Amino acid sequence: MVIRNDQTPDERQLAIITAQLGRAPRGIETLAATDSEGTPLVLRMAPIVDGKPFPTLFWLCSERLKVEISRIEAVGVIKQLEARLQEEPDFLAAYHASHRDYVAARWRNMSAAQKAEIMRLGYDGVLTERGIGGIANWDQVRCLHTQYAHHLCGDNVIGQWMDDVYGVADCLPGGSRPHSP
Repeated sequence: MVIRNDQTPDERQLAIITAQLGRAPRGIETLAATDSEGTPLVLRMAPIVDGKPFPTLFWLCSERLKVEISRIEAVGVIKQLEARLQEEPDFLAAYHASHRDYVAARWRNMSAAQKAEIMRLGYDGVLTERGIGGIANWDQVRCLHTQYAHHLCGDNVIGQWMDDVYGVADCLPGGSRPHSP
């Protein structure tokens, strides 16, 4: 079961995140999604990390999900999805809506101080125009991991497709779709 939340990770969860990433985490704002056992799945990241814009709002940290999604990427699904985006206007429109949802969530989750700093540094264009995972061309798919992280925390047509076609959520404890607590 995937639980959407917005909480500060506790010490146990920080240890899990460190193990998942293979290094000490930087730029974490909150846990955006966990499984039913409280294991971190998605991190919500700060908009500026180490003084630079960090356009990846939702970071997939679950090793289980990363492996599952890497298998899907390895069979050439990104090229297939990009072709489908060009062939199906409704799918492309839904994908563009996913990008808009991501950009809105990124801006909505910033504090007033973060917004002021972003404006001062001139990073507002990067963080208000770049889509999922920081991609500039909204007709392309860069990474299924960022798509799926967004799906677990927002409205993402490609993440939903991955669940429908590949059953990605089924690899988690309880194997159910995302929901709010």
